[in-house]
Amino acid sequence: MRRREFLTLVATTVAAPARAQPSRRIRIGYLSPSSPPDPNLESFRAGLRERGYIEGSDHDLEVRYANRDFTRISSLVQELLSAKVDVAVTAGPMTRAAPLIAQSVPVVFALSGGPVDANIVVSFARPGGNATGVSMLQLDIASKRVELLNEVAPAVRRVAVLGNHEHPGVQSELRVTREAAKMLGLQAVVVDLNEASLQDDLETVRTSKPDGLVVFPDAVTFTHRQEIARAALRMGAASIFGWKTYVQAGGLASYGPVQADTHMRLAYFVDRIIKGTKPADLPVERPTKLELVVNVKTANALGLVLPPALLARADEVIE
Repeated sequence: MRRREFLTLVATTVAAPARAQPSRRIRIGYLSPSSPPDPNLESFRAGLRERGYIEGSDHDLEVRYANRDFTRISSLVQELLSAKVDVAVTAGPMTRAAPLIAQSVPVVFALSGGPVDANIVVSFARPGGNATGVSMLQLDIASKRVELLNEVAPAVRRVAVLGNHEHPGVQSELRVTREAAKMLGLQAVVVDLNEASLQDDLETVRTSKPDGLVVFPDAVTFTHRQEIARAALRMGAASIFGWKTYVQAGGLASYGPVQADTHMRLAYFVDRIIKGTKPADLPVERPTKLELVVNVKTANALGLVLPPALLARADEVIE
């Protein structure tokens, strides 16, 4: 059951704004962490079209896919630079390459973590270098997820907090999550999830006997979202995540930025840079459009009756 479909229809049917043609065809590089088809790449393309750009006419896209093999980042960067791109867009974990690319061309990023913690920018307001973009790390949202978990499953008392300790900004996210849990009288158990030891880490979660899970969005949890959602179900634990894709994979609930909107927004930065604005003069943004998504099927499997008020507020209910 989807909501706001009418508004979405209206938005997509509005004519693209008139825009002066650039003096030459621009070459835009895009580093994708996944494999085709990449919905985030398509959202970026939609953002360019919304701003009047026509692929193959005024710009070309040089896309490189990591296929979740992040050891290939350096070689993919070299491919983009050899293709002589004018600006590079990095998505998710590919943003770790931003400092290297920024030595040669401007960079626009979409990052789930903190770009200051990752040493990509000096500050949000004044990036200070050759990179800017959107950060999806929002501490007020991290604490709100704990409150929502408590609303969805009021019986939860012991919460396992799952994230990757190498993810930039995770320590701040952990701090506010612990504080929110304490305010609600919940016991928080932090478990570090790593790609190489994922099975052992999930076993650590199981033996800690949680009745709730708070899962941070990052490359590790995103790649293994189905596995984590299934593990939560086996434990009988209510789970909340950062993005809708986790709920589509079987998680109970999510609260966070709309991924499509976030990646469409990258086109704004690319447009400004193409027109001569320096990345250092473009403040890093945080998403303003958020969504609450719940999975009724998962709730039923856990024996939970979702509060009617919560269902009424949800932007999407998966049944």
